[in-house]
Amino acid sequence: MKNLKFTERTNLNSILFIFLGCLCLLFCCDIPLSMAGIDSLVKCRVETDRRLLPADETQNIIVKVTLDALKPAETTSRPAVNLAIVLDRSGSMTGQKLEKAKKAAIEALRRLGKQDIFSVIIYDHNVETIVPAQPAHNTEWIEAKIRQIQAGGNTALFGGVSQGASEIRKNIGGEYVHRIILLSDGIANVGPSTPEDLGRLGAALIKEAISVTTVGVGTDYNEDLMARLSQNSDGNSYFVESSRDLPRIFAAELGDVLNVVAKKVHVIIECPEGITPVKIIGRDGRIKGRSVELSMNQLYGGQEKYALVEIQLRGGKNGQEMEIAKARVSYDNPFTLKRETASGLVRAQFSDDFKKIEKSTNVEVKREYELNRNALEQERAIGFSDKGQIPSAVQTLKSSAEKLKDFGMKYDDREVLDEAAEMEAQAERLEAEGMTQKSRKELRTKSYQIKNQQRTK
Repeated sequence: MKNLKFTERTNLNSILFIFLGCLCLLFCCDIPLSMAGIDSLVKCRVETDRRLLPADETQNIIVKVTLDALKPAETTSRPAVNLAIVLDRSGSMTGQKLEKAKKAAIEALRRLGKQDIFSVIIYDHNVETIVPAQPAHNTEWIEAKIRQIQAGGNTALFGGVSQGASEIRKNIGGEYVHRIILLSDGIANVGPSTPEDLGRLGAALIKEAISVTTVGVGTDYNEDLMARLSQNSDGNSYFVESSRDLPRIFAAELGDVLNVVAKKVHVIIECPEGITPVKIIGRDGRIKGRSVELSMNQLYGGQEKYALVEIQLRGGKNGQEMEIAKARVSYDNPFTLKRETASGLVRAQFSDDFKKIEKSTNVEVKREYELNRNALEQERAIGFSDKGQIPSAVQTLKSSAEKLKDFGMKYDDREVLDEAAEMEAQAERLEAEGMTQKSRKELRTKSYQIKNQQRTK
């Protein structure tokens, strides 16, 4: 009996020792979360548009780097949000536009928690902060301030966004998700007012991890200006033809902001010797030698963001396998408050069997390439139209639609076929009516949303 008790006590001591050792390893050593039983929030996949490539042939192929942002567990507390709403209250907002905008702002406030920061800035020819940055719990007072907004004056859009950024900066040192939602229905006509001016502002804000989402209402705002501001700060962009949709758009945007799982995202794509990056398709970035670098401000749980890069290489011998590209993504995890990484690479094999090469097509990568190519063609069509070259704009849309249709028929892709039909309809309207304000905004916004993988709301 004594020996048995001794053995039991020894086993218990051993178990306790092992348990404490595991805790020590977990908390004291630099072990990735995935090894500790908690999956990384971002997965990195690298693919090419074909798994087999022609042997002994110089060729251009598409590399897709996908960032899969995972949803955290429902029991996980989300990161706090630092939100500034910047509302146009110029004279053109009189009536239902302003009323719906105020309702949307109030509904956004009600979706926030006590840990979040909220501010409201209004602008016409002057800029006024009616709700200074503060915890989003004094809702009755804040809602009353929002309901008191009245319309009148011109449009100091640049000043409104700048003041919104000033309110955000009051809490820039905290571990918040920083976002400005800008709403406007008119042309900026007070202060800096060109797309280049607002683009520079957006580029400066993203360096502070501040994104600007733009919501254009009606058909009188400057969509080039709004898109440039959103793009350079990595925010979303919306065209709202009817003010009735504003509460829905604000709610959907808050769905993204409240679901951020990665911040300050930086991607590096590297190619081995003999393989050269040619261009980045759809996104802004930098090519330096055999490396490609690009950044995104935030990733949202349950969504996929990607980059497409065209590269050139000389095919290897039949049967040879070669590394094509590898990617490394680094990001701030807002839950652990640590800088984390994920990586991936892609290899391809060379073949002289063209039937096998065709069968190895990665339809998903080809599909994303076609949609992004079409988005760029939409922008080309806008450029032709702005110069008065309507026939060239029409032909650009028709030609792009035909390429989409060929792809959709070949791979039985209904979404691409629907996109082709939409482009054909746009071309026909353009030919019959010219480029209307509505058509231009639809083309510009759709192009932006495709290139930035913005979910349709």
